[in-house]
Amino acid sequence: MKKEKQSMRRFIGSDPRALTLLTLPAVILFIMFVVVPIISGINISFTNWNGYSQNYSYVGFDNYRKMVTDPQVWTSFRNTLIYGFGSTLIQTILGLALAMLLSSKFFFRSGARTVIYLPAMVAQLIIGYIWYFIVTYERGALNDIILLFGGDKVDWMSKGFRAVMIITFINSIAYCGKTMIIFLAGLQSIPAMYREAASIDGANAWQSFRHITVPQLLPAFTTSLVLNIIGGLKMFGLVVSMTNGGPGYASHSLSSLINTLYFANQQAGYSAAVGMFSFVFIVFVNVLLNKYLQKKERQYNG
Repeated sequence: MKKEKQSMRRFIGSDPRALTLLTLPAVILFIMFVVVPIISGINISFTNWNGYSQNYSYVGFDNYRKMVTDPQVWTSFRNTLIYGFGSTLIQTILGLALAMLLSSKFFFRSGARTVIYLPAMVAQLIIGYIWYFIVTYERGALNDIILLFGGDKVDWMSKGFRAVMIITFINSIAYCGKTMIIFLAGLQSIPAMYREAASIDGANAWQSFRHITVPQLLPAFTTSLVLNIIGGLKMFGLVVSMTNGGPGYASHSLSSLINTLYFANQQAGYSAAVGMFSFVFIVFVNVLLNKYLQKKERQYNG
């Protein structure tokens, strides 16, 4: 094995094209499964294709003009912002709090970490169906508990904004374990001598957390925020399984709206236009967030 690694290093070092050759399969797969679908989506967004017929025509920017004045798109866009930024805020607070708690040694610490992280390994659609049977009006577990204590049943998902907030909360609870793991890795990389020096200088727990822990966790914040915001802005499984965008279109995210427009409404061209808008928006947010967080890291390190 050692000889094989040495021969591989010599091969790469002697031929600069070797590295390009080794990355070629990944590049081909990226082109096939990312670049080509994006180009195809852009093309479809300029058509009136229904998603099934072999006949369609190009309509120019009609789909994009329709999208600008479509209240369903703007409702879904507002919900997407809540799902993305609301979930990120809650996940960051919960994940950091859990990481701080579980970084100390106590009995069953490893088990607690596993239990908290476990939902992040379950498909979002499955989590949504589990919670659907908890909050549903008829025979829902939550309403059964309320009735047990003499209260009246509540139709939790009957109002759009309330449904959006419930979905945001469920997404945050289910995936805060992923954020916790990222922060745990960051906490373990902080040298203990920093806290010891702060303690000697008379810093209390809050001052140590604010001036030592948080700055040292900036790389972890960058990773966590980017992943959580992208995941929230792409919210699909929970919306489909819990409300399917209802009541009406009140709880749709852009991703679930795209699905409805394509398969239920047979508006593939319009669906592709909404998809392009969603894609560009997510990339835009990701670039801005990365630049801001990297600037903060440079200010701290510089």
